[in-house]
Amino acid sequence: MRFDVLTLFPELMETIFSSSIVGRARSAGILDIRCTDIRAYTADKHRRVDDTPYGGGYGMVMMCQPAVDCIRAVKAEDAGRTRTIYLSPQGELFTQQKARELCAYDRLILLCGHYEGIDERILELEVDEELSVGDYVLTGGELPAAIVVDCVARLQDGVLANRECYEKESLSDGLLEYPQYTRPRVFEGLEVPEVLINGNHALQERWKREQSLERTRRKRPDLLKKDAGESE
Repeated sequence: MRFDVLTLFPELMETIFSSSIVGRARSAGILDIRCTDIRAYTADKHRRVDDTPYGGGYGMVMMCQPAVDCIRAVKAEDAGRTRTIYLSPQGELFTQQKARELCAYDRLILLCGHYEGIDERILELEVDEELSVGDYVLTGGELPAAIVVDCVARLQDGVLANRECYEKESLSDGLLEYPQYTRPRVFEGLEVPEVLINGNHALQERWKREQSLERTRRKRPDLLKKDAGESE
């Protein structure tokens, strides 16, 4: 899968995408991640990409020309079914389910805003949808874009060791994941539950399911309410 991240800070994004699991998958050619500098497309001789907002207000707004030209140039590099996304607190909340839906595309173009946001006409002309990573405001779209890339990338074949790595984890089935343990068996008086070391796989799977339900009820009861509402 290909990810195009359009940003004023490509060097920041390159650092993020060159590390850990995503970095290894990228080096192996499993993921195609490209970071494009929006500033390279400005027609302004001073390389400006922002200006003061009409009607007054604080801060600066990213101008149409650099962003639109950048998006169109990247779109022109034909790479199958493409979705163009703007990272914004005004967008739909990004969830695990949304990540799975985005896997249907061959390429995601992620536009990172900055300053006080972007000219509305950029959205009207070139953006398919807006996504938010939470009800809070950041200084730019780079961190949200990295979250979207990381979440969607790990669902691609070959990125993780096997499909179970993401099919049986938190939120994959609407529940939180069960408690995890490793060696030593006892640490500062706290023991690993006996069921996990008795070799009875059927009991272990039942315990994991029960723990997932209990943990979800205790920590995120809203997930259970949502699931119940959708099943009505």
